Amino acid sequence: MTYRMTFRGAAVTAEPGQSVGAALVAAGILDWRTTRKEGRPRGLFCGIGVCFDCLITIDGVPDRRACLVPAADGMRLGDSPQDGSPQDGSPQDGSPQDGSPQDGSPQDGSPQDGSPQDGSPQGDESRGGGSRDASQGGDRGADA
Repeated sequence: MTYRMTFRGAAVTAEPGQSVGAALVAAGILDWRTTRKEGRPRGLFCGIGVCFDCLITIDGVPDRRACLVPAADGMRLGDSPQDGSPQDGSPQDGSPQDGSPQDGSPQDGSPQDGSPQDGSPQGDESRGGGSRDASQGGDRGADA
């Protein structure tokens, strides 16, 4: 059985077990949203749900990851002119969907670069991730 979906008025088919993102790419649709600041096209990137490049509105629900949503018969994909939603799925008032600050700073007040707030070094030495030799138990050799 082949599913029929609609992407911005155009028919798109999908096979059972295929994600929405895979069906769009198979139909030759490589981008379905644009970035907020520069309007650059975005579509399927990682394909495994790690990034958020493939966000799409599905059946009126914005910000769905196309790579994770299984295709189904009758789905409406992408923004539609009648709902007035932005192409990138962002809220119309410009506020982030996740409630994070608009300036991109973390909510917990930690530095954006990931460095510890106490100023301690963040290299391998501070985490014990340096190389190990036999005296540190890294190589058990014949004694094990």
